Amino acid sequence: MTDDVPGPDVQSGGVHSGDVRSGDGSTGSPGSHALPNGLAVALVTVTSGSVLVLEILAGRLLAPYVGVNLETYTAIIGTILAGIAIGAWAGGVAADRYDPNRLIPLFLTFGGALAIASIPIVRFLGGDPGPDGDSRSSIILALWAFGPSAAVLSAVPPAVVKLQLRDLARTGAVVGRLSAWGTAGAIAGTFLAGYVLVAFAAVTTLIVAVGGLLALTGVAMWLANRLVDATLMLSASGVALLGLAGVAVTDTPCDVQTAYYCLSIVDDPDDESGRILVLDDLRHSYVDPDDPTRLEFWYTRRIADAIDTQNPAPDIDVVAIGGGALTLPRWLATTRPDTDQTVLEIDPELIDVVDDEFGLPPVEIITGDGRQAVRRMADDSADVVVGDAFGSRSVPWHLTTEEFLADVDRVLRDDGIYVVNVIDGGDQSFLRAEAATLLTTFDRVAVIRSAGVVDGAIANSVILAGDATLDIDAWDEARRAAGDDGELVDDLDTWIGDAMTLTDDFAPVDQLIVGTG
Repeated sequence: MTDDVPGPDVQSGGVHSGDVRSGDGSTGSPGSHALPNGLAVALVTVTSGSVLVLEILAGRLLAPYVGVNLETYTAIIGTILAGIAIGAWAGGVAADRYDPNRLIPLFLTFGGALAIASIPIVRFLGGDPGPDGDSRSSIILALWAFGPSAAVLSAVPPAVVKLQLRDLARTGAVVGRLSAWGTAGAIAGTFLAGYVLVAFAAVTTLIVAVGGLLALTGVAMWLANRLVDATLMLSASGVALLGLAGVAVTDTPCDVQTAYYCLSIVDDPDDESGRILVLDDLRHSYVDPDDPTRLEFWYTRRIADAIDTQNPAPDIDVVAIGGGALTLPRWLATTRPDTDQTVLEIDPELIDVVDDEFGLPPVEIITGDGRQAVRRMADDSADVVVGDAFGSRSVPWHLTTEEFLADVDRVLRDDGIYVVNVIDGGDQSFLRAEAATLLTTFDRVAVIRSAGVVDGAIANSVILAGDATLDIDAWDEARRAAGDDGELVDDLDTWIGDAMTLTDDFAPVDQLIVGTG
């Protein structure tokens, strides 16, 4: 055994021979020197904050492989919490057996190295990203990529606490103070990552920076006292270097990493003029720069049919919730140049990329949350509202509820229509729930399901709703004339059955889609 990591304490008469206890209740360990208070606070604050920064960044790193949904965030949060619990326990046990001054540099270096390694781990285990890749388990990816770094970094605070406990009479104050600083660091890390960092640099850059900072801090502390065996430190540093090599040799799935999406624009392999916008793991838009009237995706054709059959006037007012590559706005601007269009898109960086790649049609673009934007719109100001906003495969839950639909109804004129793209499959629990919810607000509702949904697959459907009389037969005839194999739901009430209605108080959209709601 090397002299840098002592073995278990030798016990005699029930008292650890390594402990020295004075008559005033103080306690100390030979060779274990307390850290300066400022350094102790910094270590606890920074490591706790780093774990929460990694938790926020994990969602973006995993998104191209498993999407952005409640399951993904649940897997990440659960994994990070498990890592914190295991690390806190293991770090405390290790600090009781070994000199924490020797453990802390090793924990920092190894924890930072594992953070860097999370990038190649995700890229390797995630397989082929994008819409054509195989489905992966968000729990497996989160566990292997971020569980180890969270556990090792969470072992630092109990080791620091052990060093600072020099007086039994002040145990509560020391533990409470360092715990408070650790919590403050976690809070700061959460807000820093969510509000600042993801808008400042690419996710991979941020993870490498956090991991590298931690690893370098560990190396600096080791160089200051040389208490840890050089072989162990070299091993930890080697993991960091391997992680950096893995980042370098594995490809990022993104052309651009925005604050909201891993974004790529790819060529259509079957048509050289077609371009596909991929956000995270889904195809979101298809654009043919040579022909803006080309609507390649099934749901865009059904939405266009709805607009043409229900309101053929050349000068309508249209609001699109969800922009993507602005396929429908391009079609409308070409086929009805007198149309006034407003597009609501949450991601301003996405709009910048689309502008650079394709240019923008003559529309007003409002960036920010779609629901808040609709709330600010004037009454009776739109003839058509199109719902095409997605977070992974689900419509954001707050854009599905009775309360939101009441705002849509307020914005629509008396003869206006709301047409919404929905992804669902299996028993179509969410699709039926959204149709039921629309019926609480609008007088008429119709649903066309794609052939994939009819066959039980997860795919697109389009719902049409309005207060005036809808020409549903004309909408369905346009589908049949296009040779579409989908179907119109004939008996809507029977098909909806006992489906729930969605409210701001209860809208389990993700669970309904995966069949657990």
